Amino acid sequence: MKERAGRVEGKVAIVTGAGSTPGPGVGTGKAISVALAREGAKVLLVDLHPERAEETQRMIKEEGGEAAVFRADCTKWRDCAAMVMAALDTFGTVDILVNNLGLASFGTVVDLHERDWDRTFDVNLRTVFLASKYAVPVMAAQGSGSVINLSSISAQRGGRTIAYSAAKAGVEAMTFDMAHAHGRQGVRVNCVLPGNIVTPVAANVISTLPDSDELEELRRQSSMIGSPGNAWDIAAAVVFLASDDARWITGVTLPVDAGSLRLGALGILPQIRTVLESRRGK
Repeated sequence: MKERAGRVEGKVAIVTGAGSTPGPGVGTGKAISVALAREGAKVLLVDLHPERAEETQRMIKEEGGEAAVFRADCTKWRDCAAMVMAALDTFGTVDILVNNLGLASFGTVVDLHERDWDRTFDVNLRTVFLASKYAVPVMAAQGSGSVINLSSISAQRGGRTIAYSAAKAGVEAMTFDMAHAHGRQGVRVNCVLPGNIVTPVAANVISTLPDSDELEELRRQSSMIGSPGNAWDIAAAVVFLASDDARWITGVTLPVDAGSLRLGALGILPQIRTVLESRRGK
């Protein structure tokens, strides 16, 4: 059994996208769920693919934590309402909501298909709206709660991911608005911006691109630290924001990117674009 520090001991958390996509590494939803459980939270593991959430549940239970799995399509209001009700029925309340779902799409305003735009906004932005719509009233009624939304550094730097960047920028705007609207009800709302971290989704995408080894090296070198981050780095930030250590922090957008944003508005994207375009010319 893993010893827990107890920073969120006794609290109940909902994590959307709590499973991990098949591939090398660990997804952010899985890492966040496990980290919260290690700190004493009971976690409702929400995923459209319950078998993935069950893997997260097994890891939590093996370490002595408590978790339940709930299948939901968080783009649908009925599923989000049922998700919150499941947390209430299973654990008695909701103290923490982590809006972790994300879907990347590639393309400019000219070449991106409308259906990809709609789907990207549904997964990245609509899910935050619907999950929060049903969880925040529970928190407000008890006078306490913490919502952590996951955005991306793409929201501030762009780079041929127009729908993803715009949707994640919308997540930031929602964070500020929710923090203002519900702060005096005891609900804190913050936003984490992951940088170029190693996850199964990123690894799977990069493996399909030409010169994938070179691109991965560019990702590593895009930060001030020069080493890759991973989902556990994101999880550590989420646990902090969910805990009472952050009781006076709300409306904050926190990059967890080893300084990538500070290195330049577009980071390594021009270099990646040069590599891709040079390969297309061969």
